[in-house]
Amino acid sequence: MKSLKFPSAYTILFGLIIFVALLTWVIPAGQYQLVVNPLLGTEVPVAGTYAVTQSHPQGIADILLAPIDGLWNHRTGQAAAIDVALFILIIGGFLGVTNKTGAIDAGIQRVTGRLAGKEEFMIPILMALFALGGTIYGMAEESLPFYSLLVPVMVAARFDRLVAAATVLLGAGIGTLGSTINPFATVIAANAAGIPFTQGMGLRILLLVICWCLAVAWVLRYAIAVRKNPAASCLASLPGESPIETSAPTHIPFTRTHKIILILFACAFAVMIYGVSAKGWWMAEISAMFLGFSILIGLVARMGESLFTETFIEGAKELLGVALIIGIARGIVVMMDNGMITHTLLHAAESLVSGLPALIFVFVSWCLEAILSILVPSSSGLAVMSMPILAPLADFAGLPRDLMVTIYQSASGIINLVTPTSGVVMGGLAIAKVPYVRYLQWVAPLMLGLIIVNLLLLSISALI
Repeated sequence: MKSLKFPSAYTILFGLIIFVALLTWVIPAGQYQLVVNPLLGTEVPVAGTYAVTQSHPQGIADILLAPIDGLWNHRTGQAAAIDVALFILIIGGFLGVTNKTGAIDAGIQRVTGRLAGKEEFMIPILMALFALGGTIYGMAEESLPFYSLLVPVMVAARFDRLVAAATVLLGAGIGTLGSTINPFATVIAANAAGIPFTQGMGLRILLLVICWCLAVAWVLRYAIAVRKNPAASCLASLPGESPIETSAPTHIPFTRTHKIILILFACAFAVMIYGVSAKGWWMAEISAMFLGFSILIGLVARMGESLFTETFIEGAKELLGVALIIGIARGIVVMMDNGMITHTLLHAAESLVSGLPALIFVFVSWCLEAILSILVPSSSGLAVMSMPILAPLADFAGLPRDLMVTIYQSASGIINLVTPTSGVVMGGLAIAKVPYVRYLQWVAPLMLGLIIVNLLLLSISALI
C-alpha cells in the first residue's frame, strides 16, 4: 500500500482558488464607500457605509483566469504580482551567474572552516539581521534571494534546508510581527487609525524581543539536533533525499577573483537594502540593479557573452516554478476581490466586535485580523482595509487605538509566517525545496507559543 502523498504547493493554492470561488456563490457581495486618505494617498473604506451590491459569483473561467490575473489583471490592465515574479527570475539568473564562477562554493568552504564547531552562532546573528529588516521596513519579497544563498551555507554547516528557510522566514517575519518603524505596516496602520505611529512603540518592542527569542530558540534546538543526527531532519524521509554530507569536501582554492566577486555579491544586497529603505525602490528598480550586478560579475569572471547568457537563463529557469507560485497565491486575493466578498467579510468583522468588553474585544479582534490576514496577506493592504473600520471601535471598548494597531500587526505578522496565500512563504519554501506541509508540521508548536505570548501581552496591555 502506497503511503499518503501530500499535494504540492501548486495544488494547495489552486484548491484555495476553487474554494474562494465557491464562497462567492454563498457570501453576499458588498462594498464600503471609499474615500482618499490624504496621509496614505490611497482609498480607504468608511465605517458604517457598507451596502450589499449585485452578486458576482465566480465560475470556471474565472478560476482559470485567477492565476493569470494574479500576475497581470486582464480586467484592469494593471500589474499584480508580475513585478515580483520577474524579480524572482532575475534573481535566479543573478545567482546562476555567481554560482558558475565558483566564488560562493569557495567562500562557503572558507567560512564553515573558520566556524568549525561553532556553526550554530550563524543562526541568531542572521535571524537578528533579518528581524532588523522586518521591523524597519517590513522585509518580505526582498528576503527571497537569501533562501538560495543560505541553503548551501546551512547544508555545508551540517544542518538542513529547513534550517536555512526558517532562518530567513522566521527572522524577517518576526521582525514584521514586531514592527517599530515599518512604513508598510505600523506607519500605514497608525495613519489609517488617525494616530502617530510612535504610540504603542514600547509594547511592539517587547513583542519583537520575546517572539524573536522564542523563534531563535526553536530553530537552534532543531538545527543542533539535525547536526548531531541527520536522521532527525524533517526532510530526511522525503523521496530522493540524500543524507546530509558530513565527510570533508574537496578543497576549493579561494582566489582573488573569487574575493572580488563575493564583494560585488555582498554589495548587491547592500544596495538593495539601501534602495528599499532610503530611496523607496520596489521590484522594478531592484530587478534592474541585480541585472546590472549580474553583468558586472560576468565581466569580472571573464565569462564570454554566450556562456553568460546561457548561465543566466539556466539560473532563471531554476526559479520559474517559484514565480508561478507567487502568481497563483495572488490569484486567491484576486478571486475574492472579483467576487466582491472582501468587504463583506470585513463588515462581518465590524459587526462582531462592536460593543464587546475590553478583554473580549482584544481576543476577538486579534482572531479577526488573523483571519483577514489569510485572505489579505499584504500587510499594507490589510492595514488600509481594516484600520479605518476597526480602529474607531476600540474607542467604544475603552481601549487606545494604538493597541488596535498592535493587534493588527501582531496577528498579521504571525499568520504571514505560515499562510499559503503569501507569495513570500510559498516562494521562499519553494526556493529552499522545503515542502509546505513539512514546514507546517515543524513550525506548529512555535506558532502556538507565539500566539499565546501575543494574546497574553495584548491582554495585559488592555488591563493597564
